[in-house]
Amino acid sequence: MNDIIDATQPLSEQQRSLKTVGNISYLLHTIVAVGAVLPGVQASVALLIVALIIDVVKKDAAAGTWQESHFRWRIRSVLWAGGLYLITMPLWILLIAPGWIAWACISIWFLYRVVKGWINLNNNAAMPS
Repeated sequence: MNDIIDATQPLSEQQRSLKTVGNISYLLHTIVAVGAVLPGVQASVALLIVALIIDVVKKDAAAGTWQESHFRWRIRSVLWAGGLYLITMPLWILLIAPGWIAWACISIWFLYRVVKGWINLNNNAAMPS
């Protein structure tokens, strides 16, 4: 589903509304992702939970549209990052440096997914499956 919407065609009211929700969600994801990458800057995990709840609640409204792929993309990104953080948590407990390296890699990967998704959303392009 790599659909690209014709830029000459205006988005419907529903599509504009979903795109606004997507922009808000990507903004919240970006704040958390940048906070995770930059040392000493920690955004609240609550922002990420709010974004996840928004995505889960609004996902059904996007069913059958190109924006559905963005909801899946954001939800999967959060779940994978959260799972990877939990799996690598013992590295922090046992040894600080490996934990920091693992979490830095996860955070950079998460930031990449957020930026890639947001760019595609603004280009009216679906995310790959």
